[in-house]
Amino acid sequence: MRGKILYCWLKCAARGKRVALLDFCLMGMAVYLGFALRLTLLISPQLRDDLALTAVVWPACVVAAMWLMKIYRVYWPQASVEEYTRMTTAYILGCALFMCVNFFSAAIVVPRTSLAITLFGGLIFTGAVRASWRLAEFYVSSAGAATQSRNTIIIGAGEAGAYLARDLQRRGSAFNLVGFIDSDPQKKGKVIAGVPVLGGDEEIARFFRECEARVALIAIPSASGERIRKYLDAVSVLNVEVRVLPSMRELAGGAIEFGSLRSVELQDLLRREPIRLDEAGISAVVSGKRILVTGAGGSIGSEICVQLAGHRPAELLALGHGEHSIYNLLQHLDDMGNAVPCRPIIADIADETAMDRIFAEYRPQIVFHAGAHKHVPLMEENPREALRVNALGTWTVADLAGVYDAERVIMISTDKAVHPSSVMGATKRIAERLLRSAQGNRPGTRYIAVRFGNVLGSRGSVVPLFERQIMRGGPVTVTHPDMRRYFMLIPEAVNLVLQAASMGRGGELYVLDMGEPVNIAEMAETLIRLHGREPHVDVKIEYTGLRKGEKLFEELFYDPLHVDSTSHEKIFLSKLDEENSHLADDVINILRLNTSADDLREAVFSLALEPRKSL
Repeated sequence: MRGKILYCWLKCAARGKRVALLDFCLMGMAVYLGFALRLTLLISPQLRDDLALTAVVWPACVVAAMWLMKIYRVYWPQASVEEYTRMTTAYILGCALFMCVNFFSAAIVVPRTSLAITLFGGLIFTGAVRASWRLAEFYVSSAGAATQSRNTIIIGAGEAGAYLARDLQRRGSAFNLVGFIDSDPQKKGKVIAGVPVLGGDEEIARFFRECEARVALIAIPSASGERIRKYLDAVSVLNVEVRVLPSMRELAGGAIEFGSLRSVELQDLLRREPIRLDEAGISAVVSGKRILVTGAGGSIGSEICVQLAGHRPAELLALGHGEHSIYNLLQHLDDMGNAVPCRPIIADIADETAMDRIFAEYRPQIVFHAGAHKHVPLMEENPREALRVNALGTWTVADLAGVYDAERVIMISTDKAVHPSSVMGATKRIAERLLRSAQGNRPGTRYIAVRFGNVLGSRGSVVPLFERQIMRGGPVTVTHPDMRRYFMLIPEAVNLVLQAASMGRGGELYVLDMGEPVNIAEMAETLIRLHGREPHVDVKIEYTGLRKGEKLFEELFYDPLHVDSTSHEKIFLSKLDEENSHLADDVINILRLNTSADDLREAVFSLALEPRKSL
């Protein structure tokens, strides 16, 4: 019965004319209240005409002001602070209009005290009725969700957790909040947003059992991957659904609300502490410059474009070989409100004629060279293409940059270039050596290489493959139970690339701190669990053996004992090889030979592995 009454009351809020009539009556009551509190409950006959006239003119002024400001179009059961602010503004304007009428007309006589009580009372009455609609909406929606709600604990009672709790309560969602868990001992036993703080992280499992909680909401956008992994491990045996707020980078100042929650993803487990960047130093290098990004449609190249746009270059030249990927990049830049001119260029970096025309026409001042073939098994079958693009393409870009007086060239390299066992790694190693040759030939340009391992979510990454296999029900194929790889998030890697670009003086090989290597089999098990399934039970894991060109362990340095630190704790300094003035000619001559794939592989490795002096 009470629910039906509330429902009928909510229907009234949807009718603007009814709300206006209600306001008129409520303000009439406020007028009587002002006279009664100032004088007496039984208004004397001498003042009844003044009361009646005021009870008509003043509500009419206020209702007119609210109508003109479209206040009666607001659906008050779902109103927010902005709507209440607009209503208050309209109310004040209506009161000001009445004050003008009262000042210039002798027909209306209102005692000053009564006037003050009237104006204040009218605001309380009109505001209270709207608040009652908001509360009724909350009660009705909460009652509707109560039958399906699940006991839920929010991990993290900071600002994000409090905002999330209030949003869930306002929406009347299917999450029945039974408590917070927070590591701050001062919050234990306190109540935040109407929800008690149960205790600290060390007792997570006990709290979930005692509260019979079935959902965990991790509301700590700044939490590291290690911390999120700790929470997952604590509830993994309890059959608990886990959702997480994205990192601060993903939220990017957006509202913290129910819609921000999502399932835990592998990238959440790889979160590291926020990287300290010299933003001023990066801007000093790239701001106002014309910048060419090769491989701009790829995962690394596109992120470089996105982050460069925030530093206000004069123009971005987005060069790629695939038109669709460049189109997607342009759409993404438009969606993020990019104001930097971005010119799409479709070209092959190993085509010297085309690249010469591009450099001659646009004269880029800085070049980020991210264009390359990087899929290891595919390049084993196509060694000529790997050498042509990864090696000759790098030489073409680097040499033309020097010819046309570019200030800097920053090449993206890979950990697979260290003691390469694959054609892809060998050709990237040759590219590093070619960059050093370019530095010797063109000393007016600064050539810098940045080497790092796998980036999560890039094209060719193992993670999307695992995801597809899990969705099919398995099996998940892992090459070897002991295989380990370095992983980094794409934005994090590009952050450090830009930092290294601003630090380089020419001839440096920077190596990024990739953290600890990740066991691929354990990664597969984690992904399976994140999909709510049990490894080896619901989804099988099969070991297929190493493919051609693969290694069990990747390395970042040739000689870790001879690596220098830099001004940034996440970037290490090595040196490119000694200059080899004939290396580019050797690459061109090999490509001209009509040799078998096996002979070509042998030639590639001979160029990559001699000499072995570099780190």
